[in-house]
Amino acid sequence: MRRIITHLSFYVLVAIITGVLVGIYMPSYALQLEPLSKYFISIIKIFTFPIIFLTVTLGISSMGDLKKVGRIGLKSLIYFEVVSTLSLAIGVLVALWLKPGSINKEGIQMQDPSKYTASPDFHIWSIIKDNANLQILVLAIIVGLILNFLNKKEKYIHFLGRITHYVFIGLKYVMYLAPIAAFGGMAFAVGKYGLASLIPLGKLMGTMYLTMALFIFVILGLLLKYYNLSIWQLIKNIKEELLIVFATSSSEPAMPSLMNKLEKMGCSKSVVGLVVPTGYSFNLDGTSIYLSMAVIFIAQLYNVQLSTAELVTMILILMLTSKGAAGVTGSGFIVLASTLATLQKIPIEGLAFLLGIDKFMSEARALTNIIGNSAATVFIAKTEGENVQLLK
Repeated sequence: MRRIITHLSFYVLVAIITGVLVGIYMPSYALQLEPLSKYFISIIKIFTFPIIFLTVTLGISSMGDLKKVGRIGLKSLIYFEVVSTLSLAIGVLVALWLKPGSINKEGIQMQDPSKYTASPDFHIWSIIKDNANLQILVLAIIVGLILNFLNKKEKYIHFLGRITHYVFIGLKYVMYLAPIAAFGGMAFAVGKYGLASLIPLGKLMGTMYLTMALFIFVILGLLLKYYNLSIWQLIKNIKEELLIVFATSSSEPAMPSLMNKLEKMGCSKSVVGLVVPTGYSFNLDGTSIYLSMAVIFIAQLYNVQLSTAELVTMILILMLTSKGAAGVTGSGFIVLASTLATLQKIPIEGLAFLLGIDKFMSEARALTNIIGNSAATVFIAKTEGENVQLLK
């Protein structure tokens, strides 16, 4: 019981229930609580520039180390990018198909539509030129590439790593305000739009779980099936690690045990030592599905139509911004805020709707992430001709 009441998710749940009740029985008062979620999102936005710059720079500069391991490193990078992009695309397609964010034909009305639809024409160059978020992203890519060619790049990487560490500590403390923001956001939503506003959130959770299950058993299942291995058998082999992930809502605590388990299955130490740690930054399939689906969900809430070019741009942005930061509490909101600001078409205030349920989808994201990294390690090991045998 003590562990439950000391977990942030407990207070988020209490805040959600309280917010719903206030929205139902005190709607006029609930409308005044909107600033609670708005201020929280404003604080989150402060972290956007430094986190996107630091994580993307570190991710790209660290890729230089993969050249030392040659063939395995190249295979891993190709696998990560293909599968991660596929998971992003699946999130988009399923969200467009099932429409979890659709409320009615009008959707939630924007307070100031002009600031999201300033340009009726969609041009990649105009977005880069007029958008600070994307400029930071481009700068991070350039700096990351430059670091790869420096003789003493480890010193700079260590320095940036320390800064990143302290930035994430700051973000961690900001996330303690999540229950207050969830209370204000939920109270305002129910007070203004009624209980019907909760239906899309339930639909999003159901759609998310369904999509992640399809990804695991269809996409990852087919990859392993190519080498006559079963995804079900792999899941049975790592069930202890999955329980750790489920209990902590994070895949990081299970990494040492997972690496040991994969070696016992027959994956070489070199493959495990490269694929698993790198995959924790570059192969977060569950997080990718969540991020892409969340953007579409918010767009549907506000009845914003995205063109094919905008959808492709969104996926390209998430391919970069989701790396590295996705495993840190609260960083999902940073990535979403950056993506919405870059597209300049979807209200960033829509993040308030996700505050109430984000914590309760973290287990699904973490479980999908660790299963995805396990499957990646087994797949790469098999391409190397290693005798991987799933334990009975």
